[in-house]
Amino acid sequence: MTSMDLEKLKMTGAGRALAVLTSGGDAQGMNAAVRAVTRMGIYVGAQVYLIHEGYQGLVEGGEHIKLAHWHSVTNIIQQGGTVIGSARCKAFPTRDGRLAAAFNLVKRGITNLCVCGGDGSLTGANVFRSEWSGLLAELAQKGRITEATAQLHDHLNIVGLVGSIDNDFCGTDMTIGADSALHRIMEIVDAITTTAQSHQRTFVLEVMGRHCGYLALVSALASGADWLFIPEAPPKEGWEDRMCSRLEGSRSRGSRLNIIIVAEGAIDDEGKAISSNYIKDLVVDRLGYDTRVTVLGHVQRGGIPSAFDRILSSKLGVEAVVALMEASPNTPACVIGLSGNQAVRLPLMECVEMTKLVQTAMQEKRFDEAIKLRGGSFENNWNVYKLLAFQKPALIKSNHTMAILNVGAPAAGMNAAIRSAVRVAIAHGHKVYAVSDGFQGLATGAVSEMTWHSVAGWTGQGGSLLGTKRTLPSAFMEKIVETISKFGISALLVIGGFEAYEGVLQLFESRGRFDELCIPMCVIPATISNNVPGTDFSLGADTAVNAAMEGCDTIKQSASGTKRRVFVVETMGGYCGYLATCTGFAVGADAAYIFEDPFTIKDLKTNVEHLKEKMKKDVQRGLILRNEKANQHYTTEFIHQLYSAEGQGVFDSRINVLGHLQQGGAPSPFDRNFATKLGVKAVQWLSDRMNENYRQGRVFANSPETACVLGLNRKVVSFSPVTELKEVTDFKHRMPKNQWWFNLRPMLKMLAKYQTSFTQYVPGEIEHVTRRSLSIDSGF
Repeated sequence: MTSMDLEKLKMTGAGRALAVLTSGGDAQGMNAAVRAVTRMGIYVGAQVYLIHEGYQGLVEGGEHIKLAHWHSVTNIIQQGGTVIGSARCKAFPTRDGRLAAAFNLVKRGITNLCVCGGDGSLTGANVFRSEWSGLLAELAQKGRITEATAQLHDHLNIVGLVGSIDNDFCGTDMTIGADSALHRIMEIVDAITTTAQSHQRTFVLEVMGRHCGYLALVSALASGADWLFIPEAPPKEGWEDRMCSRLEGSRSRGSRLNIIIVAEGAIDDEGKAISSNYIKDLVVDRLGYDTRVTVLGHVQRGGIPSAFDRILSSKLGVEAVVALMEASPNTPACVIGLSGNQAVRLPLMECVEMTKLVQTAMQEKRFDEAIKLRGGSFENNWNVYKLLAFQKPALIKSNHTMAILNVGAPAAGMNAAIRSAVRVAIAHGHKVYAVSDGFQGLATGAVSEMTWHSVAGWTGQGGSLLGTKRTLPSAFMEKIVETISKFGISALLVIGGFEAYEGVLQLFESRGRFDELCIPMCVIPATISNNVPGTDFSLGADTAVNAAMEGCDTIKQSASGTKRRVFVVETMGGYCGYLATCTGFAVGADAAYIFEDPFTIKDLKTNVEHLKEKMKKDVQRGLILRNEKANQHYTTEFIHQLYSAEGQGVFDSRINVLGHLQQGGAPSPFDRNFATKLGVKAVQWLSDRMNENYRQGRVFANSPETACVLGLNRKVVSFSPVTELKEVTDFKHRMPKNQWWFNLRPMLKMLAKYQTSFTQYVPGEIEHVTRRSLSIDSGF
């Protein structure tokens, strides 16, 4: 699509009407989707209607279908559930119910419908669309509408958004609500862990997932659970003996707790249900352990949406409106999904059919195929869980020694990466050293050997248990070489931020001077700034955005019931605007000032005028974010003073510096899971490089491909040589030259009602349908 086409899109909604409804089980993030659809619809010039109580409201009509304005969806982005309601509807599946629904839409001129719900809700929408012309013909025949009205509105455009905490819909990496549900689960797992350790208890946690084990699988991987039950992988005969043996082994090695996670739809290989109470009774009868059951239930649907779900829902909602505006009578109903970092359009019914294939495979006990149909990420999660849950220290030692260190500022997820890396390395037979305090500790010999149990319980802990410093190796290269030689280190795993990348680059460039540096080196990016080249995401960034978001939510709430107030909030991130942009998107900020998007005093003045106008609409608060190094002259204090002076008499202004709270406490589910998988991947890669380059009693690796950054780019986890990344790195400002998240900024501005140019918006791709592309392949 050309820039001219995009600019024309701004008024393509003129004279058109669209409606949005939420259906089925509620999912956190639905309100963000409703907000985005509403505001994007108004932005393109359309009339937007909110349909309350789902399909029931569509059938009943009347006050259930309300014309929306810009402020109808103000201050809902942070709310869980769905503010427009969802209800079971017995009438809509009938012809008479759909006839009533068609009449309620057509009399308002609505021929564009966005449905946010599960596969049942979306299937119903497609049936409605296919019958639309026939329904209008029947209404005209009965005299309820005129023939002219029927001809004027002769086709209905449908776009679906998938709202489901189970992440069970094929075609999208993540469904709306899944990440938030994982947040609720991990909060409970963390809380239970403390009491379980106090009393040496075993806890059996039952999570949602009647037909899909996604929540249980990711929770088990992120918590290091001792045992897992999911419907896609029933345990083999004799599992009771194996599970009890594993629990006994864990206790005998000093563990004070056991966690067993069960999906509510768990079954054995004969299809018989495995209940959480059965598991509890089994452990009590055979082992005599104090065992408790916790059924999480609907708490998983509750609470505030995570930052990921708010941003995901907003992106998909904007794209849904664009898809509706571009639809023609020949355009099939589509669903908006996520592929990597991009919104994509996929044929609705083909996605539904692929989703049903998973259930068919499970019913026919083709469980291995069911796991593959769930997608590459689900299968990878399952394989990594099995690897970490059932591996043991190797009986035969290898010839290799690996050192692990943290470099830069602490970031949530560092410890989870170390845990999985240490255990996989020991399972390979390697000796593993932990280095305290980064490259400086490597220079001073602050090295200690790690054992299997050294990293027990590390997954859920934030910060850096090894200790970390920003110091680069160039200051004491000779001493680092001495330590490497002294301890016989044959591979380095460096987990950290931009300093980790720059440090490994310095080590690589010193290989010509020191043969000891001719060893495989791998960087796992870990920084809240998300500014490491070679990856879209760094460990800790997701936790940081959630921490900053929660701080801003609290700040916004403080304005409720007070006089009108604008908050100027400073985020961290150095020169990189990722944290400010994503937090701004997640909290519905009025503006987010960053270094990469230059702004002038004229822009600041325009934003002040926008807020003054906003405050006249009965809105209580405004929120402005500024990245800490956005502009050397327009400081946070300057912007605060400007807003205070220019807004005098309309609003007052307050300043907040979020500071180190952005580093977060416990890692988010994404950071735990991502870290765990990267730790495994890094050690497997390092092991291969050590074996390939082992000759004459030592490892000698000097090619560029043996010093890499391990990153996630779109949907692909890949190793990028540190030397190749130099070309795409801005060393002065310590960040990549091009960053994917910059495409979020036009949407952020548009949803805040700025007259921003739509030419910068990147429309969603229309993906071709294949068996593989329709499988869930999430970034988790």
